[in-house]
Amino acid sequence: MNYEFPSFDEMFVAAGEPRPICRHFAERLEAIPGEELRTRQQAAEVSLRNLGITFNVYGHEDGTEKVWPFDLVPRILDAHEWQRVEDGLRQRIRALNLFVDDVYNDQRIFADGVVPGELVLEAPTYRPQMQGFRPAKGAWCHISGVDLIRHEDGTIYVLEDNLRCPSGVSYVLENREVMKRTFPQMFDGVAVAPVEEYPERLLETLLACAPPHATNPTAVVMTPGIYNSAYFEHTFLAQQMGVELVQGSDLYVDGGFVYMRTTLGPQRVDVIYRRIDDDFLDPKCFRKDSALGVAGLVDAYRRGNVTLANAPGTGIADDKAVYAYVPEIIKYYLGEEPILHNVPTYLCDDPEQRKYVIDHVAELVVKPTNESGGYGILIGPHATDEQRAQCVARIRDNPRNYIAQPMLNLSTVPTLAGGELAPRHVDLRPFVLCGEDIYVMPGGLTRVALVEGSMVVNSSQGGGSKDTWVLRNGNQTHHVHASHSN
Repeated sequence: MNYEFPSFDEMFVAAGEPRPICRHFAERLEAIPGEELRTRQQAAEVSLRNLGITFNVYGHEDGTEKVWPFDLVPRILDAHEWQRVEDGLRQRIRALNLFVDDVYNDQRIFADGVVPGELVLEAPTYRPQMQGFRPAKGAWCHISGVDLIRHEDGTIYVLEDNLRCPSGVSYVLENREVMKRTFPQMFDGVAVAPVEEYPERLLETLLACAPPHATNPTAVVMTPGIYNSAYFEHTFLAQQMGVELVQGSDLYVDGGFVYMRTTLGPQRVDVIYRRIDDDFLDPKCFRKDSALGVAGLVDAYRRGNVTLANAPGTGIADDKAVYAYVPEIIKYYLGEEPILHNVPTYLCDDPEQRKYVIDHVAELVVKPTNESGGYGILIGPHATDEQRAQCVARIRDNPRNYIAQPMLNLSTVPTLAGGELAPRHVDLRPFVLCGEDIYVMPGGLTRVALVEGSMVVNSSQGGGSKDTWVLRNGNQTHHVHASHSN
């Protein structure tokens, strides 16, 4: 295999020398003729198309709906390393949940000078309507997606937290299914931790956080509709959990409770897994022009008659300026050192840090604090002088809206590019459920930059995805296919 990598490679230590955890897979991969690999890749793409596994890209000239881009070579993680990642994710979500609760209630963290109050209270994601409220089971961020990267020195960092409506978990499940269909022999003799139990765990988490009076709670998935970029995921998760997929027009509030219109008459709804932004949830409470929400929904929520997952207002915890304080947030609420480290981050709101960013913009990655999907990011080393100058002007105009980080060289994984295996940069989004306890799905969504040398992995920006294998410790002798294995 003619394979040279520019960074830490997840599969190979050096050319032709696989990492111990990957040796079994790498040997099988090298034994497969290139033509067969290409044929299987094409079969995977046909399977995705036939299954209707798609995502939407707003404003794309070729149309909005795209077949999900998938690469056949998985990313493989060692169970021992994964355990540390899982522990770090549990720690992080526990601390962020306590942080959100504190912000909307006692605000101790501001009084103690750990996080500047104005940084949070003036954020566009802060929701004063939630002040003085505590959700069922104290769970604010029921579903989180935490983006991780591995630097060229082998260290895994948290790149950002997604605690509003994180998407992508359906593709984790479908990637595994397509992998089993098109490359089943690669699983033989390899103990891969299963991901199939996620929908069941998600439903358990949602129902565990139902209002206390709901003895036999009903949950629904609320979607903004077919034009949303993650609509496939909304329908998929509703189907997998066996619950109704609804839009705002299917629900109404009466007497402080939420009801769903059905052919058999009204049915009370106790838990709403909402895939719709705070602003559009309730025209009586947030944006008055929203046609997507349900009038009176937030009042019913504040009365404790319905659970919204995630809770309105959790966006303060994935603001990229607040991200810079997460290590202090962990220490403050848990009295522990962070298990997973942040990428070093400069806050443009701070005059000294802003000056450094402006002086070194050609070396840094500059991000808006509340965008997602890779939009609005300037990668300094790859930008033109004009793009850098425009970025500096935006920073000066609204410094609170920007952070900057050093350019990290993301790890690579072998990827089928132009019919040949080549290294492509990847990140990882594990999914975390938080209700009565915390569940971390083994692995997550490995996103891959399909363009040579690119660090941009978002599907909306032309990236793809891979199956992610967490291999059980020191065990390459049996095949784990069970849907509900622990």
